[in-house]
Amino acid sequence: MLMKTKKITFLLFLLFAGTSLLAQESDDSVVDDEPLVTDRPDATEASSTVGKGTLQIETGGLYESFKDNSIQTEDYTYNTTLVRYGILDNFELRVGWDFVEGITKVNGTKLDDVTSGLSPLLLGMKVDVTEENGLMPEIALIGHVFPVFSASMDYRPEHTGVDFRFSLSHTLSEKSSLGYNLGAEWGNDSPEAAAIYTVAYGYSITDSLGMYAELYGDLPEDSSANHYWDAGFTYLVNNDLQFDAYVGTSITKGQDLLIGLGLSYRIKK
Repeated sequence: MLMKTKKITFLLFLLFAGTSLLAQESDDSVVDDEPLVTDRPDATEASSTVGKGTLQIETGGLYESFKDNSIQTEDYTYNTTLVRYGILDNFELRVGWDFVEGITKVNGTKLDDVTSGLSPLLLGMKVDVTEENGLMPEIALIGHVFPVFSASMDYRPEHTGVDFRFSLSHTLSEKSSLGYNLGAEWGNDSPEAAAIYTVAYGYSITDSLGMYAELYGDLPEDSSANHYWDAGFTYLVNNDLQFDAYVGTSITKGQDLLIGLGLSYRIKK
């Protein structure tokens, strides 16, 4: 009951924060010739919204593997779609859903009990808090809820997941930037709370080609911390279409290999 109360309190906090900040909507409209800014492929969410009337679809696939003694688990996520829609210039709604297939191998032999299905639906919002000004970073507040009923049986958790984070970014130069997220989450399979963090450095090699390197992880209340890294490239085909590719692994125990590909597309009003 205590954890349910905490979740409800944070949902009310996010709703209040989003509602109160709607009145601060910027008078500046989205500049049509600016390249899209995405929340993929890294774990660090961008510190800006898509803009009023803009629909942005970010999707892809990834492969993860982990081997513990003779047992190897492999997860294939075929659809990591996130749909973002700008209600106001500084406020967006977010919906996401993943289709996952899990395979277990023992001494290289694939077991018959393959799991597959949809992970819990992501429902959320992002609101711009401040613009970058000198040493003051650009800041956005992001919150999500993951309803239990929305998942397939193989991936249906015991508890409704909730997370929130503040996304911050600094412009370091014309070609480089630093982004980082700080927040907390209540996982799907446990009511245990965990602090979450990400730090990502991005560099523009050309106007179209970019790269990034990132550290991220979580620190649960009563369990060991989990730390990861990844790095990748983005390619801007035009201002409304971007492809990405990345690779990573865990620093602590839990993930031997992460490989992903994706694309993002923006439809302006």
